[in-house]
Amino acid sequence: MASVPVLPILLMLSVLLVVIDSKAQTKHSITTGSVLFPNPKSNSSWSSPSGLFAFGFYQQSSGFAVGVWMVNQTGNIIIWTANRDDPLVSSNAILELTKGGLLETEQGKDTKIGNDISSPASSASMLDSGNFVLLNSSDHVIWQSFDYPTDTILEGQVLTYGSQLVSSKTESDHSSGRFCIAMQSDGNLVSYPTNISSMPEIAYWASKTSDSNGAELRLYHNGSLFLQTHILSNGSYSNETKTFYRATLDDDGIFRLYSHYIESNTSSRVKVMWSTLQNQCQVKGFCGLNSFCQVVGNKSECICYPGFVFIDPDANFLGCYQDFREDSCRDSEDPYLRYNITSLQNMWWDDHPYIVVPQKEEACKDSCLGDCNCWAVLYVNGTCRKYNFPLRYGKKDIAISAVALFKMVLENSGTPKDTNHTGPPVPINRPILIDNKNNMVLILALSLGSVACLFSVFAVSSFIIYKHRYHRYRKLLENANLGLAEDFTLQSFSYNELERATDGFKEEIGRGSFGAVYKGILSESNKIVAVKRLEKVVEEGVREFRAEMTTIGRTHHRNLVQLLGFCIEGSKKLLVYEFMSNGSLADLLFKALSPPPWRERVRFILDVARGIFYLHEGCGVHIILCNLKPQNILLDDAWTAKICDFGLARLLMPNQAKTSMGVEATSTGYFAPEWQKNSFISVKADIYSFGVVLLEIVCCRRNIELDVSTPDEITLVDWVYKCFKAGELDKLVEDEEVDFPTLERMVKVGLWCIQDDPALRPLMKNVILMLEGTMDIPIPPCPELPRLP
Repeated sequence: MASVPVLPILLMLSVLLVVIDSKAQTKHSITTGSVLFPNPKSNSSWSSPSGLFAFGFYQQSSGFAVGVWMVNQTGNIIIWTANRDDPLVSSNAILELTKGGLLETEQGKDTKIGNDISSPASSASMLDSGNFVLLNSSDHVIWQSFDYPTDTILEGQVLTYGSQLVSSKTESDHSSGRFCIAMQSDGNLVSYPTNISSMPEIAYWASKTSDSNGAELRLYHNGSLFLQTHILSNGSYSNETKTFYRATLDDDGIFRLYSHYIESNTSSRVKVMWSTLQNQCQVKGFCGLNSFCQVVGNKSECICYPGFVFIDPDANFLGCYQDFREDSCRDSEDPYLRYNITSLQNMWWDDHPYIVVPQKEEACKDSCLGDCNCWAVLYVNGTCRKYNFPLRYGKKDIAISAVALFKMVLENSGTPKDTNHTGPPVPINRPILIDNKNNMVLILALSLGSVACLFSVFAVSSFIIYKHRYHRYRKLLENANLGLAEDFTLQSFSYNELERATDGFKEEIGRGSFGAVYKGILSESNKIVAVKRLEKVVEEGVREFRAEMTTIGRTHHRNLVQLLGFCIEGSKKLLVYEFMSNGSLADLLFKALSPPPWRERVRFILDVARGIFYLHEGCGVHIILCNLKPQNILLDDAWTAKICDFGLARLLMPNQAKTSMGVEATSTGYFAPEWQKNSFISVKADIYSFGVVLLEIVCCRRNIELDVSTPDEITLVDWVYKCFKAGELDKLVEDEEVDFPTLERMVKVGLWCIQDDPALRPLMKNVILMLEGTMDIPIPPCPELPRLP
């Protein structure tokens, strides 16, 4: 007997059942003019024919949201939420079915649900499939909730390519959460954290399927979960008619398939049939910044690293913040008098270190102690992997053989601050004085003995410090033999070498604030480089120029253009940089035929923020850029954004006064108000420039545009603030598919950065926390808007 293909038959049956189900249930219709109220005692929902599902108002926290849920089961299970990131409504709200769709009204403000309908609505229906539909006068579906999934798909529902599910924030808060699972156009189903760009290295689960025509994820009535022709779950093929299936991206980031066996009108047996992951610690971002995930029993917990405490003790997944004092690291100081090393076994970070060096463990410790940028190290298989804060994607597992080392600032007493004590205060043992001569003699003897012990401890400590210093210098010599010193050595070129490399400075690839840039090829290594001829620099001696170049050359970060070498022959001064193949961010934003995708723009913003944070607080010399703009942000072959021209404009220590600096016409709008006021210049000036650049990246337009539709749009900062106040952020990204919670977060951060008062602008470390969604962002006040020149 010939075999019959199963998959086409399943597809046909699924479509037929959905059509029959929809037609049969349109009889239970809701007519236009019908209204719902949040009060459960009144008409607050519309039920499906069997009573299994309901549509209407459900309570969330102290307010109400509109959605679909499974009724009277073991805890009402929310299936779908309308406008899930809008503010909750009060008990005074009204939901009405109109010809234009569903209209939610509260205090005179109208919000539409299903407003992209093709024809006037005549009725609506809550189907037993869990699908809420709007129908026209011919009973044709003109809108359905199945087309706009939130975190769940149901039987008969399809997740089409190019769409995604976003987890809820928590089990009780159904606004957009921290994770998404995307049905990509290449046929791969992939899970990502939502607050990070969807780069392949950020994904924590993938189906590893591909289809040139795109794939679709389908959930069938028997519980089979199909990804085009790929089976994720076979299903039960049960004859039980009271079993219902749903697939949900839960708030912990794991995509699970559930079965509900309906036992009665008030309860059901719920069972997990399949899931993408079994271990929550495999979910990147399950624990926030500066914390790690560990499985304890059958439960995963988030734990702070040494020296950190939870941002919110009631929500450990939000991450941790530093609980020791600010440290101003200097290379000239003895690190053994300032720091201690604390270790954790069986650790791993799914994030990139800023440097990887083959070393022994002791040499790795000493190297981190002497490196102002290093605050944590992962030592594994003879390699030293250095990290700066904040740390992401940490996990601990006995199967991991790596050791994590943390640099701790010593308190004045010479011991690290104890941040692990969470119990009641430890009682202090106080001496009880007794008026007795014998006791007085005893106290005197103890005092003298204590003094003698103190001197002994001092002597031993001095000897230990001497041994530590001797050990450190010996290890530094070891490191030099390993080639570590060469990591920070710039190559010195002759003018003739660079003239030959650039073919007589033939191909100009750009012109920056300090001169022209030419493409070149180094003959020895056949490496493509960018050669900058400095034209607008102050004349200074050879020693001073070399010192400045050495300072710049010691900065190593993935979001900074690396300086490879320099040339100084009389008045001829040239710099050799790594070549950035994809040009400047300005060209990509302002000259390209179409804007970069939204996720790429979010990644560019985070790249630039991390580069500035390193220059301000991570590299020890506190470089203030003074000239940040899209023209000075370049893109490498992997489209990573990197800052260039840093350290040339001005190299300042934190309390150093500002000297005069020329302001170019091309930089109009990027300079903080304190430049015009001739005031003290600090890192907050760069924060202002970053805020302007952030808004330019978000809106893909320059900060001043004369060719606009209305005068309100000429100045970008003015226009963005007006749109923000009016709740019309969609005007900033018209006809684009963007994540609006992320858009609002970016705009709020940008508006805080461009405040006229430098004290109101956040530090870059807080900017990064706000951009990544770890820190709450208050409503920004109106900045003092710039005037046109």
